[in-house]
Amino acid sequence: MVSQITQWTLDVRDTDRMAEFWSRVLGYRVEKGDDGCAKLYPPDDAPPGTLTVWLQRVDASKAGKNRNHPDLNPTDGDVEAEVERLLALGARHTDVGQTDADPFVVLADPEGNEFCVLRNRTREV
Repeated sequence: MVSQITQWTLDVRDTDRMAEFWSRVLGYRVEKGDDGCAKLYPPDDAPPGTLTVWLQRVDASKAGKNRNHPDLNPTDGDVEAEVERLLALGARHTDVGQTDADPFVVLADPEGNEFCVLRNRTREV
């Protein structure tokens, strides 16, 4: 038996702000819970197995570099246009030690959580 990753969970301080950001980044719909958390669901026409996102409300601020993060691929393949769109939504460039030769752009969401926009469909090793 093996397991499959079905959800990405992110601790957040401002659930509303982060639900707005990540739902617009991914094109997901938001369902807010009574507990201060929110679940983001992919569109109905998304491929089977598409991850959901759980935004878990916490009081603690983010400290240090994330130990894991999502890697995104623009659906139309236009990395530069997607990076500009994400910056307009509230992302910012951040430095985690990457170089200009790396096949990805590193950004951070409004609370500083890092994520990558891949220049290729899969990360090259």
